[in-house]
Amino acid sequence: MDYVNLGRSGLKVSPLCLGTMNFGPQTTEDDSFAIMDRALEVGINFFDTADVYGWKMGEGITENIVGRWFAQGGERREKTVIATKFNGRMSEWPNDGLQSALHIRRACEASLKRLQTDYIDIYQAHHIDRTTPLDEWWEAIEVLRRQGKIIYAGSSNYAGWHIAKSQSYAERRGLFGLVSEQTHFNLLTRTPELELLPACEDFGIGVIPWSPLAGGLLGGVLRKIDKGRSAADHMVKQLEKHRDKIERYEKLCDELGEEPAFVALAWLLKQRAVVAPIIGPRTLEQLDGALRTLEIDLDESALAQLDEIFPGHRTAPEDYAW
Repeated sequence: MDYVNLGRSGLKVSPLCLGTMNFGPQTTEDDSFAIMDRALEVGINFFDTADVYGWKMGEGITENIVGRWFAQGGERREKTVIATKFNGRMSEWPNDGLQSALHIRRACEASLKRLQTDYIDIYQAHHIDRTTPLDEWWEAIEVLRRQGKIIYAGSSNYAGWHIAKSQSYAERRGLFGLVSEQTHFNLLTRTPELELLPACEDFGIGVIPWSPLAGGLLGGVLRKIDKGRSAADHMVKQLEKHRDKIERYEKLCDELGEEPAFVALAWLLKQRAVVAPIIGPRTLEQLDGALRTLEIDLDESALAQLDEIFPGHRTAPEDYAW
């Protein structure tokens, strides 16, 4: 495993990030444990979760599963760079969500308890909060850092100007600022190329793409349907919208001799500021398969063909102006 720095930090992480969102709702606890054990075995040290995962308000189902896995010992916690997120509503009470200093403190304490750890490596805002002043946000984050409860701060679903504004506030306070940004980025969703990726690159913020396979559309959906496997209703609707592109894409993957899912992940690893796409395996087989990504080196011809199928964006403002 060739580890990479997370943004401008000295923190080394694997170029694939293990997403845990399926742990609980779709993957049993025993299978989740096996997937996490296998991830460490093959060198994946970067895990991502969130307090709301499990999707039962206030229960933190997925964090609890990860915590019970940590509690088994065997240096599981020491070997893992754990990222979790806050912002989602954890109860019907007014301060149990978003990013007030009060909620950040409570959310962190609750995540630490569920994860059965003394500290969180990367504590991420799950979405932008337009109601909380950034000075309040950064003060709350810095208090947690001084207390040793978190090491780095990250964001998720920010726009480019949110990144710039947040960093300016952090710099004004003499803080390190954001180390990472999780964003919706894949071959079908390339809007981050306009401003978010350039902003992250300029500020030294590592990009962690979520939904790298566009909800399954880039994972060989046509092949699966041809073999009689069903697809979710939402995926079928999206497939009809993008069928021409997906047909061309899967044909190119056949010519490359690679599975569509791994080509999509390998493409992301070629993009500016990207550190590690989030993979969300439901089974050990899916995790083992994803490792093929790290062996694929797309050449200029393949990258050009992908750009032709899925046109991207130039950096703003040149993309829409002179």
